[in-house]
Amino acid sequence: MKIIYLHQYFNTPDMDGSTRSYEFAKRMVKSGHEVHMITSNRLSTISRDEIIKGIFVYWIGVPYNNKMKFISRIYAFFIFAFKAWRKSLKIDADIIFATSTPLTIAIPAILAKKQLKIPMCFEVRDLWPDLPISIGIIKNPVLIYFSKMLEQMAYKNSEAIICLSDDMCKGVQDTGYNADKIFNIPNSCDIEKFSLDKSVGVKKRIELQFDVDDKLILYAGTLGLINDVGYLVKLASHLKTMNEKIKFLIFGEGFEKKKLIKMAKNLGCLQNNIFFYDPVPKKEIPKLFSAVQLSVSCFLPLKEMEANSANKFFDTIAAGKPIVINYGGWQKKLIRKHDIGIVLNRNFQKSAENLLKIINDRNELKRMGGNALDLAKSEFSRDILYAKLISVLSTLN
Repeated sequence: MKIIYLHQYFNTPDMDGSTRSYEFAKRMVKSGHEVHMITSNRLSTISRDEIIKGIFVYWIGVPYNNKMKFISRIYAFFIFAFKAWRKSLKIDADIIFATSTPLTIAIPAILAKKQLKIPMCFEVRDLWPDLPISIGIIKNPVLIYFSKMLEQMAYKNSEAIICLSDDMCKGVQDTGYNADKIFNIPNSCDIEKFSLDKSVGVKKRIELQFDVDDKLILYAGTLGLINDVGYLVKLASHLKTMNEKIKFLIFGEGFEKKKLIKMAKNLGCLQNNIFFYDPVPKKEIPKLFSAVQLSVSCFLPLKEMEANSANKFFDTIAAGKPIVINYGGWQKKLIRKHDIGIVLNRNFQKSAENLLKIINDRNELKRMGGNALDLAKSEFSRDILYAKLISVLSTLN
């Protein structure tokens, strides 16, 4: 197949952020397919083309970052949508595969589908626009109306829809879309990339200037409003007097970062038991996991957020580490069923005590980490989930 792959936030391992599209596209090429990735150059207005691992990548120059004002983000979304549509029309493809967010990625996909007369598959990474509406990012009634309309158009024009969790599948099905055409393909585990010698972790701890007996907890991801990293700052303030050897390592960037650093400073935690770092390329992430005891994924306490399929969760189990979350939904059920970590709540004192208990129990950490790796291999291997994805796309061609 000749595939147009639309993803505004495509990343390679040399960049920070999710590499789901890169890993799937790379496997498509290896399977004999021709992949044309249309994405954005978020750092400049300069567009360029290149071939990466056999993938034809078109970087469209549309500056974007998650510190931009809302109206500037909307402008960037629509400019990219227009340019991506124009680029798509130049490719004589067999199928279009578009992955959100943003939801505006559906615009070039739908237009190109109709003009090229080829099938379209749409991937839902988050339940937009319900999620931004629920936290007040989208307030304008007119904008809400058009967002809902665009969601319906994306589904209506898709021959198949990929969702990253069962809860997302249900959300799409609730809009009236045919359940038989909805497929659950969650985020995946690149197990081989996280299979590092213990010496790598030791070296990384020394590089980060932590003692051998420090207990390290990793958060690697976006520092936005919805990510609720302030929860970890508050948790750190409770743990500060309970055990000075427990340290939080926050790797990431986002709109909330300055606010979080200020909060940590006011609570006496900054550079004491919570440390902030710039984001690192995806290829460096396994080294961080090798250096820590466990990893955490957190979000605001919103029902709409429970359908998420956070990369942090899957990187953690791929590394054979226990996972800690502070929300409900399918990941909470998975943790409880397979005994791969702990679920915290909004009682910070109690949550700090639970975290303290597990991180000081080496045998428990090892047991839960082993369970996590077993689950990663059996249910979330990238190769297993890629086979499911390409099977779906092949049936549409």
